[in-house]
Amino acid sequence: MSYETVDASISGRVAHVRLNRPDKANAMNRTMWNEIREAFHWVDATPEARVAILSGSGAHFTSGIDLSLLGSVQAEVNDPCEARAREKLRRLILDLQDTLTSLERCRKPVIAAVHGACIGGGVDLICCADMRYAAADATFQVKEIDLGMTADVGTLQRLPRLVPDGVCRELAYTGRRMSAEEAARVGLVNRVFDTPEELAAGVGEIAAAIAAKSPLAIRGTKEMLLYARDHAVADGLNHVATWNAAMLMSADLREAFGAAMERRAPTFAD
Repeated sequence: MSYETVDASISGRVAHVRLNRPDKANAMNRTMWNEIREAFHWVDATPEARVAILSGSGAHFTSGIDLSLLGSVQAEVNDPCEARAREKLRRLILDLQDTLTSLERCRKPVIAAVHGACIGGGVDLICCADMRYAAADATFQVKEIDLGMTADVGTLQRLPRLVPDGVCRELAYTGRRMSAEEAARVGLVNRVFDTPEELAAGVGEIAAAIAAKSPLAIRGTKEMLLYARDHAVADGLNHVATWNAAMLMSADLREAFGAAMERRAPTFAD
């Protein structure tokens, strides 16, 4: 796939989506917001892509939202009618939220691999991933408070589900940087690797392990985990019962059982 601010490719059933404005510390301008959504639509729609790795090129994962985007908001929403201007601003915010939600909407697991700085909108972005891993040099910062604004594209809704409430509030209220070691300790990231190179290799191994599983079962598992996050236990149990009533008796189930009996690795269709 060819984009201006994002690289997207696929290798060995693993899709790679890389933020690619290294000269701007991968600052998220309007083009990048649009292309992130397009890239994850592509991952979702491509059968050969069974899992995706999200990373950043250059020295940092991302410095967050490009200030030029914030600076253009007033002109973009301007209207002689105050109410219509406010409606335009609301729709803009919802559109930016939708870009990040595209990672959750993608049926394939998304693994965020973070090195260097992950600031502001970058934290919003990785909170939408299924799993997060970091290099030892990674830092995380909910920066919006330092800009005199309330974070509005997902951090305040998703981060409290990933880390203890008090930690989330401290980060959001103070805007302080959190190290990779602390991020692992509080549960924001699964594991810290010593170098960006080791991060890439380690995350690649995890992605390959996921890609070897039944794609249908992986997609169902992601659906159930997201549903369970936002619903009561009883609702989640009902949902998975309905899902498996439709999906359980699959070719993947037969292949998994056959492979186990024959002591070989299973092979699944995309």
